[in-house]
Amino acid sequence: MALSSSCAIVGYLGGPTASGKSALAARVARRESWAVISADSMQVYRGMCIGTAVIPEEERLGVPHHLLEIADPREEFHAARFVEEARAAAEHEWQEHGRRSLVVGGTGMWIEALREGLFPGPGRDARLREELHQRITGEGPESLHRELARMDPATAARISPRDRARIVRALEVYRLSGKPLSQWYQEDRHRRAALGPLPPLVVLRVPKEQLRGRIERRVDGMLAAGWLEEARRLRALGLPPHAPAGKALGYPELFQVLEGSLTMEEARERIIRAIVQFARRQMTWFRRQRGVAWLDEPDPGQLQTLFREQSAP
Repeated sequence: MALSSSCAIVGYLGGPTASGKSALAARVARRESWAVISADSMQVYRGMCIGTAVIPEEERLGVPHHLLEIADPREEFHAARFVEEARAAAEHEWQEHGRRSLVVGGTGMWIEALREGLFPGPGRDARLREELHQRITGEGPESLHRELARMDPATAARISPRDRARIVRALEVYRLSGKPLSQWYQEDRHRRAALGPLPPLVVLRVPKEQLRGRIERRVDGMLAAGWLEEARRLRALGLPPHAPAGKALGYPELFQVLEGSLTMEEARERIIRAIVQFARRQMTWFRRQRGVAWLDEPDPGQLQTLFREQSAP
């Protein structure tokens, strides 16, 4: 069951990368004496603060921030764990300090899971996942994608033959439940449609050209701040092939710079292009969500007004 906005979580602030949502969240949280809970699937990993643009301590304005840099980059921090830890953080802030929490981030799937409830399919099975990852390493992802197409053609049609993580999850669901992922999703859509009013979700949007300029400046700033050295340290950890941290935006290109197969200028251009494409996908996701209010200016007063309007009966 989604955690009610009338209790520990006051609302959700989403938006594309580089839109300024973290700074806006800190400003409004300081004004309202809230805490902030990050919903960013890469900022949870330690040692990646430059490349994932973790808000610096001095920019948090004294506001408590949760779920930043808490996981080993060699592990997988999934949506179910996020929901569990986000709820725990929100309840702690409410019960111990009387503070409500604002959830902010660009990982739409995590926001949806916390706001509307987790996907009800089977959980993860570490042994089965390891078996499937070993098969991918030996046979290649395309082989397992063909297997998935025989079991669940609808899901296979939506997944790239090289998308290891989603192929593994779809096969895992089928192997554990005997039911294809596409059928689980159909049932989950019916569940979500039956939910009552949802907690407030405000999405910060920025014009495309303005957002691209912000992305370019952010990438240049991160490179100047030592992003390549951060990538070198991350690579030295010996990340497993399926570790999400190794696939975070920009890191694969910087790994190639370290290997000598890309120049820094080539990497920069590819990173910017990848982040721009990712920002588009983020906005596509948010447009599909129910009950979204759009914010065109990073103004704390407007944000609070939208939260009040969405929360009104």
